[in-house]
Amino acid sequence: MRHAQLRAFHHVAEEGGFSRAAQAMGLTQPAVSDQVKQLETAYDVRLFDRSHRRVRLTEAGRALHAITRRLFEAEREAAEFLSEAQALRAGHLRVVADSAHHLLAGLAAFRARHPGVQVTVRTGNSETVLAALRAWEAEIGVMGEPPEGPEFITRILNETPIVAFVARDHPLAGEGALPLARLPELPLVMREAGSRTRAKVEAAAARAGLKLTPAIEAEGREAVREIVAAGGGVGFTSMAEFGADARLVALPLSPDEGLMMREALVCLRERRHARLVAAFLNLL
Repeated sequence: MRHAQLRAFHHVAEEGGFSRAAQAMGLTQPAVSDQVKQLETAYDVRLFDRSHRRVRLTEAGRALHAITRRLFEAEREAAEFLSEAQALRAGHLRVVADSAHHLLAGLAAFRARHPGVQVTVRTGNSETVLAALRAWEAEIGVMGEPPEGPEFITRILNETPIVAFVARDHPLAGEGALPLARLPELPLVMREAGSRTRAKVEAAAARAGLKLTPAIEAEGREAVREIVAAGGGVGFTSMAEFGADARLVALPLSPDEGLMMREALVCLRERRHARLVAAFLNLL
């Protein structure tokens, strides 16, 4: 197995085709195709399904791609390690967060200290965060409730109660605390499966012998907020993420036992010494 063969395979898998891979590598398409073919022949394995217009990974190809992602990310980190000063003057830190709100101060401080580092932030639910970290598609994650087990290291950023919220002109807006027992009779606007906030509310209801069925299920925190503001029903969020929105009123849930949301910064344990990751963790 040659490094050039793995590199060619990796770029085809990343780019989704031989032509785009060749362009990214600065090679000709026949050269890239030949490297991949040699790899497949040497190990008697088919890595790509070429029967469709778009090249697709086979099951073996997907497994190898997961390995090469780690391999070439480790190669990049090795280069950064060997030129530490340069790594903190340049580089790319990728963050995936269930809410960027919890990282605003930290990101500003990091950029002030390392202005040459490019930082990208994308959002998703807790399952998305963990999947991106495991696939080495992000270095830092932010999510509600730290994951269990030795795979990750975590830093708790804050802990706040989960609250319900309604539009300011909603009949519940002036009633104060909202009992859990009333939730099954109300139109609930809930996030997609995989949201830790939703999971915690549903678990609290189940402990009280209640079953919750959302009237509307929306993907993403902002979508829920807009639907509730338009009068679509009752939403849920952590108090830290409720923010200032004149259209909405927060309602404490009662009883509130167990309805606390901890936001945690997360990274893979095996990547904690990568220069940009270590610099970010040390800053926080």
